[in-house]
Amino acid sequence: MSTDTASNTSPTRKRENSAPAAENAATPSLAHRVSDSTRFPCGLVRREFVWQMGAGFAGLALSSLLGESGFFTRHASAGETASGQKNPLAPRPSHFATKAKACIFLIMNGGPSQVDTFDYKPALDKFAGKPLPPDKKYINSGGRKVGFLTPPPRKFKPGGKSGLLISDFFPNVREHADKLAVVRSCHTDSHAHGSALVAMNTGSTFIGRPSMGSWCVYGLGAENQNLPGYVVLMDKRGGPIGGQPNWSSGFMPAAFQGTLFRPAGDPILDLRGPVHVDAKVQRNRLDLLAKLNEEHLKERPGGEELVARIQSYELAYRMQSEAPEAVDLAREDQKTLDAYGVGKAPTDEFGKNCLIARRLVERGVRFVQLYSGGGHLEDTWDAHKGIESNHGQHAGEVDQPIAALLTDLAKRGLLDSTLILWGGEFGRMPFSEGVNEPGRNHNPYGFSMWLAGGGVKGGTWHGETDDFGFEAVVNKAHVHDIHATVLHLMGLDHKRLTYFHQGRDERLTDVYGNVIKEVLA
Repeated sequence: MSTDTASNTSPTRKRENSAPAAENAATPSLAHRVSDSTRFPCGLVRREFVWQMGAGFAGLALSSLLGESGFFTRHASAGETASGQKNPLAPRPSHFATKAKACIFLIMNGGPSQVDTFDYKPALDKFAGKPLPPDKKYINSGGRKVGFLTPPPRKFKPGGKSGLLISDFFPNVREHADKLAVVRSCHTDSHAHGSALVAMNTGSTFIGRPSMGSWCVYGLGAENQNLPGYVVLMDKRGGPIGGQPNWSSGFMPAAFQGTLFRPAGDPILDLRGPVHVDAKVQRNRLDLLAKLNEEHLKERPGGEELVARIQSYELAYRMQSEAPEAVDLAREDQKTLDAYGVGKAPTDEFGKNCLIARRLVERGVRFVQLYSGGGHLEDTWDAHKGIESNHGQHAGEVDQPIAALLTDLAKRGLLDSTLILWGGEFGRMPFSEGVNEPGRNHNPYGFSMWLAGGGVKGGTWHGETDDFGFEAVVNKAHVHDIHATVLHLMGLDHKRLTYFHQGRDERLTDVYGNVIKEVLA
C-alpha cells in the first residue's frame, strides 16, 4: 500500500483510504498548506476547516452548560454562590483551631526605616561616612542623590526579659518587647509607594486583587452581623497613594471589601436616617426594595453586584443601632483616654483610632486596618529629608497609642484572640541621601515588621539583614510569607483558602508563601 506523507500528518488521518482518488489528487501537499498558512489559517480543505473550528463550537456549548450550573460563580472555600441564598458575612469555621479571632493591621504608610527602629546595626557606626560596598546592587528610587552609610540618630536599648533591641523612637512599645515577634528579613517586589503598598495589602503589585482583610472575612465571616467585618481607619492627612485598591475585595463580591471610617466627625456618613422617617417606615421600604431585587435576581442568576447591594442595604440598616455606640469614645473612662493619648498632641488622632480599633474587635469586627501617615512625602513615614525629623514626628504620634493598645487588649483578655501586625510597604536604605542629607531612600530589599497577640511567640526575632541592614540574607521573608503567616494565625490555610475566578482557584499568596513557623507560639 502506498503511503502519502501529507495525508498521514493531516488531522483527518484516514482520508487517503476513504476519499475518492480525484479528491486526493486535488488535495494540496503539506508543504503547500504550510506555505499558505498565513492566508488560510485552517488550510484549504473544507473538512480540515470543520475539524479545527469544531473545537471552538464545542467550547461554546461547554461554557454555556458550565455557566448554567453555576460553575463560574462558585466560591471554592465558603461554598457559596452568587444567588444570594447564603449570607457571605455569616460566621464560618476556620480550617483549624487557633487563638486569633481578629486582626489589627497597623500600617506605617510611607515606609519606616528598619535600621532606625527594630534592626540594630553596629556596623553603621563603625563605617559611618563610607559608601555602601559596590557589590550591593539596588534601584535608586527617584534617581535621588546617594550619600554615605549613616548610623541611626537615636540609640537602641534592650526591652523586657528577651532583651529585644528597640530604638528610642519607640520607648513605650519597647516596654512590650516580650510580646513582639520581629521579622527582620522582610522583602518585597517594588520600590514605589503605590505598588508596594498594594502588594503589602493584596499580595500583588497590580491592582484588582482582594486585600488581606477581604480574604480573612471571606474565609471566616463576621462575628457581629450589625457591624462591617472589615474596617479601615484613615489618617486625617489623607489616604495612601494607591487609595481604595488597598482595601478592595477585588474580584470577590463587594460584601468582603473594607468599610472606610472617616478620621474626623461621624466615622460613617449618612448613618442616621432622616428625622421624619421612623424605623418602621424605613424597614418597610427596605423590605419592598429587597423583594424587587430578589425578583430581578431570580430571572438573572449570578448577579454578584446585585447580591452585594442587597446585603449592603441590610448591613447599613443594622449598623444604625450599633455602629454609633461602637465608635463613641465618650463611653470610655478618662484613665483609658489618657493611656491612649486622646485629647493631647501629638497622639490624639492615632490614639482615638487605636481605641476605636479595640472597641471594634471587642464587638466582633474581624479585620481592622489602621493607617499612620496620609498623603505623600513628609506627611507619611517617607523620610527623604531627615530620619530624626520625620520619624520623630510620626513615631511620636503612634508610640504611646500602640503601647496602650497592647496593654488594653491584654488587660481585657483580648490580646490572645487579637493578632497585631505592624509595618510599612518597605524599609529604607542604610545610607543617606546626598552628603549632607540625613534622610534615607526607599528599600524593598530588607526591612522589619512585627507581630503580637494571638498565637504569636513573643520576645523573638526571625531572620537577618546583612551587616548594614541593606538586604535580607538569612531566613528571608517575602510579603507572601507574611500573608501566609497571618492567615495561619487566623486559622486559615493559605493554600486552601481559594476563590474561583476566571477558571482558576485564586488565593492571597498566589502560588507562593510559607508560614514563618519560628514566630508561632
